[in-house]
Amino acid sequence: MSDAIFPDQDTVRVQAVFLGQRIDLRLFEGLNSLADSPLIVETGDRSCAVLFDYGVVVMFGQSAAAQAKFLQDIEALIADAFDSPATESVLIRKAPVNVGKVEAEAILLSDFDVPCLQIVAEVMAKSVVLDHYEIGAAEVFDQVESFAASLHNLRQNRQLGKELLKQIGNTLLIQNKIVGRVEISDKPELLWEYPEFDRLYLRLEDEYEIRERLSALERKLEIVSRTAETALELQQHNTSLRLEVYVVVLIVIEVLLSFYDLIFQGT
Repeated sequence: MSDAIFPDQDTVRVQAVFLGQRIDLRLFEGLNSLADSPLIVETGDRSCAVLFDYGVVVMFGQSAAAQAKFLQDIEALIADAFDSPATESVLIRKAPVNVGKVEAEAILLSDFDVPCLQIVAEVMAKSVVLDHYEIGAAEVFDQVESFAASLHNLRQNRQLGKELLKQIGNTLLIQNKIVGRVEISDKPELLWEYPEFDRLYLRLEDEYEIRERLSALERKLEIVSRTAETALELQQHNTSLRLEVYVVVLIVIEVLLSFYDLIFQGT
């Protein structure tokens, strides 16, 4: 397969899948890959895939059957695989104008060469990761809201502290993933080598609203974290108050017992 991939095709289907927390790419070291950073490999006579170590695969030109086989072949390389992976599909279409624009569910490109496909894969990978964590953040937000509303229930309070700590931990894990490992807000390293594709990347980033979605997700995570921490503080305060009440009750009982002893000893 040459640098001009799919030279006789004007339209190619693309599928991005967020498979798990990590993909071990060491198996591909030394193989004849089409390019690195991000890694792009041939998967057939007229198909290829871009793999990201943070758990995403973006496949180009594969049939549904070929996609299923490829994903099965790399299954052993996936750490902490998701039960229901997030997916995104789109077409790429050759067009002489409006390069990078999304029209009729198709990304317009001047050519299907390797750097172009890598740029498309970079944006789609970030988008599918955001899909996954947008859903996760919404679920965490609902749970924390429910926990906070149940603070008045003494029975539920017994497990509340552990659950709130768990949700704070989940929030921190999401923040670490999107900022530390995926680096969603950063431009890809590829642009250092191919600065001429900077405009294409920025156009696609804008089309998929990557920065806007990241900002909204970060705000939601901040609210979740703040709500969970506040609820936890209130829960701990309520626990402290109950302990103080218990101590006061014990003191009162001790005083009453002392009076009881004094009365009976006096008689």
